[in-house]
Amino acid sequence: MKSRIPSYYQLLIGLTVGLLVGFRPVQTGKLDGAWRLSDPSGAMVTLTIADNYLMQTTYEPDRYISTRGGTCRQSDGTLTLLVEFDTKDSSRVGQSETYQLAVSSNQLRINNASGSQTFSRIEETPTSLTGLWRITGRANDAGQLVTMQRGPRKTIKLLTGSRFQWAAINPQTKQFFGTGGGTYTLTDGKYTETIDFFSRDNSRVGRSLTFGADVQPNEWHHTGQSSTGGRVNEVWSREK
Repeated sequence: MKSRIPSYYQLLIGLTVGLLVGFRPVQTGKLDGAWRLSDPSGAMVTLTIADNYLMQTTYEPDRYISTRGGTCRQSDGTLTLLVEFDTKDSSRVGQSETYQLAVSSNQLRINNASGSQTFSRIEETPTSLTGLWRITGRANDAGQLVTMQRGPRKTIKLLTGSRFQWAAINPQTKQFFGTGGGTYTLTDGKYTETIDFFSRDNSRVGRSLTFGADVQPNEWHHTGQSSTGGRVNEVWSREK
């Protein structure tokens, strides 16, 4: 049986953080983008931040493990997270947690009771899709786009310059319905996802899917075919 992830698998749980020699406090906005840590057990931990939203996921090549996320606020030396989903401990949903962090060059270092951890920034360039999106419309069986009513249950997608992750959640009831993520490219109106993890079906990991992408400042029309062969015709709106 594979060993489980050590207690520090989550970046933002149980931290006793100190600023280390050679590191400086994080300045506002410096955390935006994507970070990763290769855990000693072989698992990958990814952290993505954009539009004041954070998602963190732990997975292995053949196994999705956990995810958590929520709205965040950055200021000099601190990060405050309002948890909207947490698959390891749903009791944390709705809680506000504030952490001190330190960064040097392209590394983020954190100390806790288990020792220090260093996350490396993923080099990337922002795209027109970088940010937080929420699905707001979907075509019905007749092919007509139908506006989705806003409510506590939502499907959101967070994109940095090279990584994406979607999550279907209900922060009000603390329910989690699924997530998936990986890398993406956006070229000449074509949006291509390559799946690194998928909570519902690990057999889809490694697949690449290409969609049509009509990206406006606050609206994204997403069309194509899903990994199961179904038709995709969706509207996503920026979530502010």
